[in-house]
Amino acid sequence: MQRKITIIGAGLGGLSAAIRLAKLGFEVTILEKNETIGGKVNTIESNGYRFDTGASLLTMRNVLDDLFDFAGRDIKDYLPIVSCEPICRYFWSGGATLDASTDLERTENEIAKIERVDAANFRRFLADAKRKFEIAEKTFLAYSLNDLPRFLHPKYFKDLIAISSLKTLDEHNGSYFRSPKIRQLFNRFATYNGSSPFETPATFALVPYVEFGLGAWYVRGGMYEIPRALEKLARELNVKIKTNCEVKKIEIENGKAFGVCLKNGEILPSDFVVSNADAIETYRNLIDEKQRKDFPDKKLNKIEPSSSGFVLLLGVKKRFSNLAHHNIFFSDNYKAEFDAIFKERRLAMNPTIYVCAASRTDAAQSPEGCENLFVLVNAPYTSSQTVWKKEAKTYRDLIVKKLEGFGLEDLETSIEFEQTITPEDFENKYNANRGSIYGVSSNGIFSAFLRPPNKARGIENLYFVGGATHPGGGIPLVLLSGKMASELISKKLAADERR
Repeated sequence: MQRKITIIGAGLGGLSAAIRLAKLGFEVTILEKNETIGGKVNTIESNGYRFDTGASLLTMRNVLDDLFDFAGRDIKDYLPIVSCEPICRYFWSGGATLDASTDLERTENEIAKIERVDAANFRRFLADAKRKFEIAEKTFLAYSLNDLPRFLHPKYFKDLIAISSLKTLDEHNGSYFRSPKIRQLFNRFATYNGSSPFETPATFALVPYVEFGLGAWYVRGGMYEIPRALEKLARELNVKIKTNCEVKKIEIENGKAFGVCLKNGEILPSDFVVSNADAIETYRNLIDEKQRKDFPDKKLNKIEPSSSGFVLLLGVKKRFSNLAHHNIFFSDNYKAEFDAIFKERRLAMNPTIYVCAASRTDAAQSPEGCENLFVLVNAPYTSSQTVWKKEAKTYRDLIVKKLEGFGLEDLETSIEFEQTITPEDFENKYNANRGSIYGVSSNGIFSAFLRPPNKARGIENLYFVGGATHPGGGIPLVLLSGKMASELISKKLAADERR
């Protein structure tokens, strides 16, 4: 008899798990509370402008390729993927700029414009990042944390120790780079999982290799084409996807999940339940506390969320010659910025600003002669310190003024479409824990092991995918969480059938 699986949420993790499980022969149903699939990878269109409201960059594209290969499909039939060059353009006050490129010689020359000694150290730095990544790829990124005996095996444990460090990412980067600007550039990679470079362990120094060594990619039509393609593939494999279908509770009896209860009271029985909802919020809101002894509220409240984000979607009736596809406008004091976000839980008054101008690569994203600007500033997760209804307009004005100071002249008067997304919006629309974008922060040496694992502890037949579980946030890691959960379910079913 075909086993039934219910997946809560049609984000990339849920779609990834659904595709793999359907290919393995399970009967899979996805329940999505919103009108659209994709989770935080979403899109908004208006007046000829198209905006991705979530991830704007694809890295580790081999993970996406592998998902289509597993399903027996050619990814080229679903997604037109193109490389981004330069990877990113960096700006500092005073006029310094740097174009980061997968052409390492070009990047060295760009670094040399700022500090020659740092240019000479770049290849050595990247070689260390590659070594760390290759170890992580065959251990941390290959297996669920539920497979603890594997991690404790001398072979794997030795590797994990080799990439672990008591240094912070900032301290590690400072050992290679003299210039505060170059150090800041590589510190920025801590934000890829919503963390502070001054608290994140140096293990995360592997992240630059993902861009410089493996490449940076974009999908023509916008990044929302990824969930659209996964939805198409899932439906081809007979996955049922129901939108506007909110789950109220996970049904558990004798320590075993056996289905879900919808908001309308209907109970849908299944053999396994996979939650693509935020793992912390799943425990807190969908499971009675008495049934989750390993994750009581007291423990959940101690798990620090990642940073959130304040987003401006700007349709601008002009082009800015100084912009690339991806752009970073750095603050003058990175330490003060992250202290504000993580220690003081308030908005940074001199923030680093990310601007994505996708129309640089894909002209169809905006009307001719115009720009679709996705503007993102790191923000603290929701708390009483920031009342967004009062502060959003003031913060928006500060950001626009700062961008004008960096050379985006007449930005304010050129805006013809505008929409704001706050941490409260992330919290309300996606049930994201405290509005966090990447689930759980990586601040602290053991933080990666504090994430709820892919297989729920103390509850049989319940599994987690998405950015708040292992291995972390971002498109490739979320896709990997779907792979890990599907492998755990397949292994569990095989073990049950042997009994």
